[in-house]
Amino acid sequence: MQAKDSKENENLIWTEKYRPREFNDIIGHAEIVKRARAFVQSRNMPNLLFSGPPGSGKTTLALIIAKTLFREAWHENFLELNASDERGIDVIRQKVKSFARTKAFSGPFKIIFLDESDALTKEAQQALRRTMEMFTNTCRFILSCNTSSKIIDPIQSRCSIFRFKLLEKKDVAKIVEKIAKEEKLKITQRALESLYDISKGDLRRVINILQASASVTKEIDENTIYEIIAEAKPSDVKHILELALEGSFLDAREKLLEVMLKQGLGGIDIIKAIQREIWDLNIREEEKIRLVEKCGETEFRLVEGSDDFIQLEALLASFILAKRQATV
Repeated sequence: MQAKDSKENENLIWTEKYRPREFNDIIGHAEIVKRARAFVQSRNMPNLLFSGPPGSGKTTLALIIAKTLFREAWHENFLELNASDERGIDVIRQKVKSFARTKAFSGPFKIIFLDESDALTKEAQQALRRTMEMFTNTCRFILSCNTSSKIIDPIQSRCSIFRFKLLEKKDVAKIVEKIAKEEKLKITQRALESLYDISKGDLRRVINILQASASVTKEIDENTIYEIIAEAKPSDVKHILELALEGSFLDAREKLLEVMLKQGLGGIDIIKAIQREIWDLNIREEEKIRLVEKCGETEFRLVEGSDDFIQLEALLASFILAKRQATV
């Protein structure tokens, strides 16, 4: 039986395989974990609202609360729904209400976890508010959202709000090092820094990139990361910008074409990479602001359907003109 479980664990996607199982396994979010643990230990808790960006640990904490509170019976006492798939009033009237009205099999109450609850329509949120009022004796709600401002005030006032942040670099490094040890990977420091720069602390994305890279090689460097995610390397983008600002339009254009064709990148991908790199250029703040403004204009044209390469050429030309005007 143990051998079977071990084999199943090997075949799991890494975001599930390395998902924390207990409060002690969670890295980061110390204050949030402390408050959640106190609720579970008292075997009583208010409705909760988890707000924060994707990959910051909202679903993981909801599952840990349920598993710690109900132990083996957590499946019977926990209902998880994704509100972005079922966002209308009917899901509240039918699925949520029918689950909430019955008493828990074991434990003081049931838990309903509504993921991406900011996707619920206003009518569905009003119905949810009434359901939360009616079944306070038998059920508690955990709502998860990216933006709490999209949740109506009557629901927010009925919840204890937990605001999640993306993980810090040191916390991401701890988790990556743990996975590398378990999976026998060798990861360079530059690759680790690239993972954080790409994800900005979104742990789900970090782990998915790591698993994809590990399927190619056990020795992961910066080049492996950028080949997997199909994004422009910061060094290449910076070189394009430096050529343009030096006035070498043809060289900058040739390098841009090479990067786009070799890495199969679209205009939006390049624009986002350029916008990030502008802030690290050795130019005055006013020039950086002008360049970012021009990036915004070009991105708008691309979204509206303009030709990628022509617009990016025009962007490089505008950078050269902006630099010349700044030196006049």
